[in-house]
Amino acid sequence: MLTALRSFVAIIDEGSFAAAARRMGISKSMCSKMIADLEADLGTRLLTRTTRAVTPTAAGLGFHAQVADILSRLDAAFEDVRAASSRPSGPLKLGVPVQYTLKVFQPHLMRFMDEHPDIQLDVVLDDSRSDMTRDGFDAVIRIGTLEDSSLHARRLHDANIMLVASPDYVARHGSPQRPADLRDHQCLHYTNLKGPGTWPLRSGTEVVYQKITPAFSSNNGELLRALAVGGKGIALAPEFQVADDLARGLLVPVLADHALPGVPIHVVYSSRKLVTAALAAFLDFVGRLDLA
Repeated sequence: MLTALRSFVAIIDEGSFAAAARRMGISKSMCSKMIADLEADLGTRLLTRTTRAVTPTAAGLGFHAQVADILSRLDAAFEDVRAASSRPSGPLKLGVPVQYTLKVFQPHLMRFMDEHPDIQLDVVLDDSRSDMTRDGFDAVIRIGTLEDSSLHARRLHDANIMLVASPDYVARHGSPQRPADLRDHQCLHYTNLKGPGTWPLRSGTEVVYQKITPAFSSNNGELLRALAVGGKGIALAPEFQVADDLARGLLVPVLADHALPGVPIHVVYSSRKLVTAALAAFLDFVGRLDLA
């Protein structure tokens, strides 16, 4: 219908079907058929056709004035949407892991704000696996293997997960030589890990889950890191969280041969939720990041 209305206006503006068809990029016969169908729908003749000219009827003149105005406003609305798409705006709610955001992703969030000042970011720092639908997130960042196949994901990079302890703890308690030795050590357990009271460790090319007896448990990685630095036990932590402590000698690797390399970090968003201009801008932004 929209093409038929544009063709009708073009016929009156150009003075012929042939010229209107060229302007619309369609054939003359198609242009003629659309006008005939339009007149049939309206139940009145809009144009008077002769071998020399095409002129509007009285009904056609009045219809042309209204349609031309409507099409003009419609074109303006299209341009507004295109402009908004080129400068995304609106709210964007993200769920992100606490330490990953503070240690790695924070400067990138700041750059995203600079690039897209009209997007209102709502960033919720939470290490639990949030329910995207229930909690209203547009996207979340997740560390580890994804299990929900109904979600779309964009891989950011990989992280190394390692065992660490303070030099003082190692001096007092010794260093475990194999995963089973962890049963005799004070283990600082991160409760958001999959599997209660177990740690994922590499054994050759496989991942095994070593049973531990936690001396201390928490859902906050920063608290566990601080306890490890304070000599209270061995912690399983992402390298990005403890890199500074390792460089300063406050922590040392433990069971280094059993660290987990290549744990994936993804931006995840729902396949059932409309991808807004703000979310599309964020996905494009993270797709351009080099976090390796």
